[in-house]
Parts: sequence; structure tokens; C-alpha cells
Amino acid sequence: MASFSDMMNITSKFGLIVLSLLILLRCLRSMLRERYEPEIWAYIRAGKERLPVSHWENILGRGRGADVRVLGPRVGRVHAVLTRNDHGQWTIYDVFSRGGVWVDDDRVPPSGLPVYDGARIILGETLIRFQELGPEKREKLEKKRTSAGRRVSPALTLLDLTAFQLFLLLQHALSAAPEHLPRIALGFLSLVVLEWTCFNLMRVIGRSGFEVETLAFYLSSLGMSVAASSTPEDMLKQVLLTVAAVLLFLLTGWWLRSLKRSAGMRIPIGVAALGLLAVNVAFSDAVLGARNWLSFGGYSFQPSELVKAAYVYVGAATLDHLYRKRNLFGFIVFSAVCVIALALIGDFGTALIFFVTFLVISFLRSGSIATVFLAVTGAGLAGFLAVSARPYIAQRFATWGHAWEDIYDAGYQQTRAMSAAAAGGLVGKGAGAGWLKEVFAANTDMVFAMVCEEQGLIVGLCMVGALLVLAFFAVRSARNSRSAFHAIAACATMSMLLTQLALNVFGSLDLLPFTGVTFPFVSRGGSSLLACWSMMAYLKGADNRRDASFAVQPGERVKDAPAPEPEEVEE
Repeated sequence: MASFSDMMNITSKFGLIVLSLLILLRCLRSMLRERYEPEIWAYIRAGKERLPVSHWENILGRGRGADVRVLGPRVGRVHAVLTRNDHGQWTIYDVFSRGGVWVDDDRVPPSGLPVYDGARIILGETLIRFQELGPEKREKLEKKRTSAGRRVSPALTLLDLTAFQLFLLLQHALSAAPEHLPRIALGFLSLVVLEWTCFNLMRVIGRSGFEVETLAFYLSSLGMSVAASSTPEDMLKQVLLTVAAVLLFLLTGWWLRSLKRSAGMRIPIGVAALGLLAVNVAFSDAVLGARNWLSFGGYSFQPSELVKAAYVYVGAATLDHLYRKRNLFGFIVFSAVCVIALALIGDFGTALIFFVTFLVISFLRSGSIATVFLAVTGAGLAGFLAVSARPYIAQRFATWGHAWEDIYDAGYQQTRAMSAAAAGGLVGKGAGAGWLKEVFAANTDMVFAMVCEEQGLIVGLCMVGALLVLAFFAVRSARNSRSAFHAIAACATMSMLLTQLALNVFGSLDLLPFTGVTFPFVSRGGSSLLACWSMMAYLKGADNRRDASFAVQPGERVKDAPAPEPEEVEE
């Protein structure tokens, strides 16, 4: 007859599976099934048509990809760009069009011209009129939009997550040593308090969207479980790092509320990122061929993880260059320096992640396939040189697909990871009951296999699914996001995290070369956790649903400027 502890263990295993699927499905339904109505900031009158202006950076032209499609004589595919700043002031720029752009009989110079309500705009030979919406009209339209969380209650989803965390705590209580149990309980209970505090804070400021945070807390809960299994003596440190990561997420979201401030700080942030990498190159010590850790005051951190968030920020904060200047030279140089620094410290897994993110940002900023092709060609050459210059990298490529041929040396970690993942089956052995945690880097580079061993394949796949849901959400949100900055940052963030996910999962299972990168939110490591949470603010900024995001200003911040009297337009 099964004992009480056995019954509790079995109940918690199936409870974790059911709750994981429920959390994932509820977030998926809320994020991808709800209506996405775009914000409307102004209208363009072209003949009898009234075309909505739904972004802060809008392409005007006859091309199908234009945000405001204007058909007429001498109108180019990408003819002009109409932008709005934080203060509600509109400016139009000529994008090297053949027909030119005029505003009230003044030709638009390269520096742009202000556009006011009722202004006449001529694209080539086609006359259109700009009609700005005032605060009252915008408020009426805003009330018609669907609020975030209307279809699926975020509070109920968070209750499911709380139950998931309590089941994890129960499993650890059944397997952990008595001296470690108070620390483990502190970790999970602190996580519950933190997520509900964050949820109530969003309600106080009138925000109803909480799916991004819920999925991030779900992954962080699995990360807390990994820490409790592998290093229970450091649970207080894990708690403090999680609190710091969530605070950084809130701070980053607040910072992004001003696009002018965000764009203006890209150079200082870029310089700080390069400086951090330079310190890493100069003072780090080599560990297993890589020098990607710095020690300070008894603590160690990984600069390349912190630079990830800065890299996305610098790549996206290009509002004064987007569309009008297709020259990516500055960003290419910045990217090249980052990748070279990562190559010098031997962190080629992170270098690959940066390169994939560079491709995404470059394409979103320029729309040029040629730029992407040249970058891929250059990366292929650099990769060949890296494999030739670094013997341990060549060894990892040689081991790829042949891990079982050398289970005591080159394939030691991967064969143990695959064995442990298979041993966990569908429901797992239970939190803290696995043996993979005793293998070096199990809680970082092979964390997917460790979770599969302890929680089972189904929870492991839900862990992957949580990031996939965030990726689909980022793509969908980018189409309707208020600013190109938010769209690029969200897509770049998820390309970075998905590349990291693929390298971690497939590398530990010998489906890709073993690169030693972390699984977002789950792998143990404070630097990675801080970077992942801070980049979640980029996803919140792209969330354009009503009352969804705290990373954008909810209302109007219009500074009334004297506008010329609009002239009558001959229809």
C-alpha cells in the first residue's frame, strides 16, 4: 500500500502537469485570441478616402507595405515618413522620393517639416490632407477598443501559477534535507508574494494585461526549483536576484515610456556595453576555455548576459535614422565589436546569439535582404576562422552527433543529459529526486534535461512552449505597436531568447553542437535572470492592447503649439 508521501508525490506530479498546460493555454488564448484593434492618432484624407494613421512612424507611399497607402501620379513605393513625438508633434520626411514632398507649398528638406491639423501635403502630384485627432476624439476611439484580459481573467491564471509553485514546494519538501527546507520554502513563498505584489501594482495604475509577467514568473518558478535541487544553500541569493530582476523589469518599462529619452540614450548605453565587454576581455579568468566571468567582491557575474539587453536597446533606438537613412554602418560596427569581444573571451555561443539578433534588427531597420546576405557570408568566414583558431570549438563540432562514441570524455555531459531526460519519462522523478544535478553545469547548460528528469517531458515541453507563446505574441504585437522602436525591440528580444533556447535544448540533446548557453529564466545564474527580465519590458512596450502595457504612456501628452490656419483644399 502506498504511503502518504508517495500519494502526495504522485498528486503533485500530475498537478504540475495539469497546471502547466492550463497556464500555457490560458495565456495563449488571452494573448493570441483577443482582438487587436490599432490605435488611431490621425487620418489622411486622399480624395474621398479617409486613411487611418495608427503608428508614430508611418510610411506613406503606394507600396503594399506602406502604413498609409496613397495611390496617385508620381507617388513612390516608399515616398515619405510621417512621425509623431512624445509631445504630440508631427513631422514629415522625404525618403529620397523622385516626386518630392510639400507641406503647405513648402518643400520638405532633409531635416523634415512640422505637420499640423489641416495641413496640405503633396506627394509627387497627389494632394492629401492631414487630420489630427484631438484628445476627446482619441478618448472616444480608445473606449471602443477591447481591454487586455477581457477574455481570460489574469487573476485566475495567476492563481493557477500560485498552485503550481506550491506543488513544486511540496515536492521539494518530500525530497530535501531538513536543514535546507526553510530556505527552499522562503524561495517559493517569496516568489508568490513578489508576483502578487507586481499584479496588484499593475491594477493600481490601471493595467489589466499580465500574461507576459505570468509566463516569466512560470519560467522563474522552474528556475527556482532548479536552484533548490542543485544549490539549496544559496536560495536566499536566488530570492534576492529574482527580486532585483523584477525591479529591473519595472524600471526598464518606466524608462521606455518616453521614446525621446529612449532614443537619446542609445549612445551612452552602447558605450557602457562596450566598456563592460572590454573589462571582461582584460580581466576575466579562463574556465574550460572561455573567459566570460568576472569576479568582484566575492561575487561573479557574466557581462555578456547584461550586454544582451543593451544590444537590443541600441539596435532598436534608431528613430532618427529609421527609414530616412538606410545606412546601418554605425550599428554594424557596434555589432562587430561586440562579437569580436565575445570571440576573444571564447564565448562563441553568445556570439552566435548576437549575430542572429543582428540579422533580425538589420532586416527590420532596412528591409534589405542584401544586407542580411552579406552578414551571413561574413559570419560564415568568421566561424571558419574561429573553429580553426580555437581547438576546443573544433572538438565540440567533432563531437556533434557522436556523443555516445566517447561517453567518458567529449560526450560526457551530453550522454548524461540524454540519459537523465529519458529516465524522467512523461511525469518525472520529482523535484530534487534526480541525479543529473550532480553533473557539472547541469543547472545551467543542461537545465532542460534536468527539468525533464525531475518534472517530466510534458513540463519540459511546456517550458519551451512558454517562450514560443511569447515569440508569437511579440510578432503579433509588432504589427500594431505604437512605435517602430517597440516593434524592433520586441522581435529582437524574442529572436535572442529563441536562439538561446534552441542552442541550450538541442545542444544538451546532441542535436546541435554543445555551446554552453543558458536557458532563459530557468538556468541558474543571476546575470542571465536580470537580462531576461529586463528584456520582458520590450515585449510590454510592443503590447498595443487597451490598458495592457505600463511601458507606454496611457494618455495624451500634447503640448499645444501654434499652428497655421488650415487652408481650404480643393477636392
